[in-house]
Amino acid sequence: MADTEEMVPSPLSPLSLEEEDELWSELDKCVSEQCDSHESIDDALRSWLNLTSKLRDQQPGSQEEVVMCAQILLNSEIFQQNKEYVRKQLIYSLLQEDEAGPLHAIVCMLLLDGHKDEATFPRMIQEACFPRLLELISSRENDEDPRLHRFLLQLMYEMSRVERLTPQDLALVDDAFIHLLFRLIEGVSSDVNDPYHYPTIRVLLVLNEQYMLASTDTVTNPGSTPEPLTNRIVKCLSLHGPMFRTFGENIILLLNRETETSLQLLILKLLYLLFTTKATYEYFYTNDLRVLLDVIIRNLMDLPDERMSLRHTYLRILYPLLAHTQMNQPPHYKKDEVLRLLKILRGSQNAHFAPADPTTLRLVNRVAKVKWLEEEDDADSEASGQAEVARKLLGMSISPRHSSSSVSVSDVAEVMEKPGVQTPSRSNDAKGSAGHHEHGGELESAGKTKKPLPAVPKHRHGIPFKHTATVHISSVAAKKVPPKAPPPRRQGKVRLAETASDEHLSGETN
Repeated sequence: MADTEEMVPSPLSPLSLEEEDELWSELDKCVSEQCDSHESIDDALRSWLNLTSKLRDQQPGSQEEVVMCAQILLNSEIFQQNKEYVRKQLIYSLLQEDEAGPLHAIVCMLLLDGHKDEATFPRMIQEACFPRLLELISSRENDEDPRLHRFLLQLMYEMSRVERLTPQDLALVDDAFIHLLFRLIEGVSSDVNDPYHYPTIRVLLVLNEQYMLASTDTVTNPGSTPEPLTNRIVKCLSLHGPMFRTFGENIILLLNRETETSLQLLILKLLYLLFTTKATYEYFYTNDLRVLLDVIIRNLMDLPDERMSLRHTYLRILYPLLAHTQMNQPPHYKKDEVLRLLKILRGSQNAHFAPADPTTLRLVNRVAKVKWLEEEDDADSEASGQAEVARKLLGMSISPRHSSSSVSVSDVAEVMEKPGVQTPSRSNDAKGSAGHHEHGGELESAGKTKKPLPAVPKHRHGIPFKHTATVHISSVAAKKVPPKAPPPRRQGKVRLAETASDEHLSGETN
């Protein structure tokens, strides 16, 4: 490797194509050698790190070289035959390495390995990688090269969403770290392909879930932790919300476009806390809340019947959104559509939805109790009667715990979904064009008012349609029949219509 290092110029002077090809050849060679001992594996890994760093430096701003090098090592016999040892060495290197080039290669390799083997990320948490990532992300805020920072954030997200953090690890997250993440989102994006800072947003969302799970542990096991942990995401937005509005805009945009169920749940859990914490009732702009309401209506209508847990979570968010935020001020946005949605979710007069389950009925009735949504007494009684009929048909009863209109944090925090699972769509599952049009009509009726049919034009060359005569009946009768006179018999109306039509047509012809 000494000869190679003398031959390769510094990163400031770009390599020729021949020199770069030679580096790739050496990298293939170093991961293809037979390694019969731990020392030989260590030598191969050191060569791989050195060559990967040099190839990385040739393309500033690009992640492609590092990802390709990591993929080559992942597919090599060295890794396939010695997974546990190589993984252990990479984790220990992450804990000790400080240079950007080798760190970038190590983090990328651990990310790819974790996506293929679900045991990697829990192993990293056990080896105290979470405190190390906190340190690296905080210390590299001002790096001119943001590529490594982005991968560090992504690795923290992947680790934290598949495994519970220990209370000791979560306690290491301080206000300064959370403020740093919010400042990154507020700053000008350095990546045109990532205008919403998704890696940073996802870290905040998954840390919020970790706080929520920790709070449920405190409730269920009071002696498990000495004192409840402060949710520093909600604390920061409670104290400094107006400074970090971009985050609120972006999570609503992300919810609007996201199809992965687990990420939708992460967003909904944070929204629930923000809409049930008085200091953050008005954190969002009113226009963003309107977009959010549109997204919730659309998703509730589109979710298939088997995704009950996700539907329940949306409904748990809907009540505080309508009751606590600016949405409770007139003019009330989409009031008719929300009422129509509640009727559909109750299962009333809709063939596309199965009878509502007890939890859905409870949550729908809770939303209906929002002051500005309260319906007429007869409508309320009709809805409650339909709910009772549905329960009897299903043979279900509601326990006292579920009959309460309240929603606890644990109800929201405990809803989980495996990463990578996509949310199905009711409209995509519809079979046949007829079924699709029927469901589309239902969706349209929930979101739009029905347009009136266009008026029938007058015909110049005859009376081809029977309803044309009807149009003339009304117009002529209004003109020639005195208001106080009794209405003529049906035959008289027909003769009068035919006479009027003949006179009208003859006048046009002349």
